[in-house]
Amino acid sequence: MQSLKSRLERGPAVLAPLVLNPLMAKLAAAAGFPALYLGGGASGYANCFLEANLTLTEMCEQAIQIRAATALPLILDAAGGWGDPMHMHRTVATAEAAGFAAIEIEDQYLPKRAHHHIGLEHMIEKELMAAKVREAVAVRRSPEFLIIARSNAVRASDMDDALTRAEAYKKAGADILLLSPRNADEARLIAERLPPPLMFLGAGGLRRLGLSVDEMAALGYRLLVDAQTPLLAAYKAWKACYAALAGGLDDPSIEPQAIQDEIHETIGLDRLLQVERQTVESGR
Repeated sequence: MQSLKSRLERGPAVLAPLVLNPLMAKLAAAAGFPALYLGGGASGYANCFLEANLTLTEMCEQAIQIRAATALPLILDAAGGWGDPMHMHRTVATAEAAGFAAIEIEDQYLPKRAHHHIGLEHMIEKELMAAKVREAVAVRRSPEFLIIARSNAVRASDMDDALTRAEAYKKAGADILLLSPRNADEARLIAERLPPPLMFLGAGGLRRLGLSVDEMAALGYRLLVDAQTPLLAAYKAWKACYAALAGGLDDPSIEPQAIQDEIHETIGLDRLLQVERQTVESGR
């Protein structure tokens, strides 16, 4: 299987959806995605807390479960990287050991605050973030492991600050730069100033920008991530299901046996049964 780095260098733009567990990862792989994204914001919501409450080991433990289900490259949303430049040595080493293909680190204060979720960003100095990027690059064991440097300065400060920060992070060795354009004009401006590969991250895909995948790729956005939509869709479905079940333990929108059969196929039940037929259940 091609590494994420090879895909970004040679192939079309890489689309990576949010996954939170092995079953989601299997479904995303079956849909044809070439890479996956373990998002911090969605992981926080799924645990009824926030990204700010997550730990490095929690995210890596989840990665091991996901990587056991699929070999697709998995990207880690590491928020602020769980520390200062010195801490990058353990953060990156642990993320690599867990099987991640890339780590996304942003220039946010630590500990991260809940106000991030309502648009109030607390950014560290660009020099400190650049030092974190340099240490992340220095400590990685494989050049295939990608360092993504993220800044939310487009909305937290201004475009000039965002671009200046991104240039400093690229100079420090970041493989991929992630800013957050709010419209097509900002996406084009970022692409004019910064070298590819660029990353785009947003809920709802590219709809809010009004640009297609091909148009984004032509601008240099090689990695396109939707970090929320699968969780939002699941939340809506779960809520409707529980409401229906509460009315009498029946959800008319679901055909239980048919869907259970699909789940069995997705997880490979027949293959596991065959192993038992040939070994511990061979006489039955």
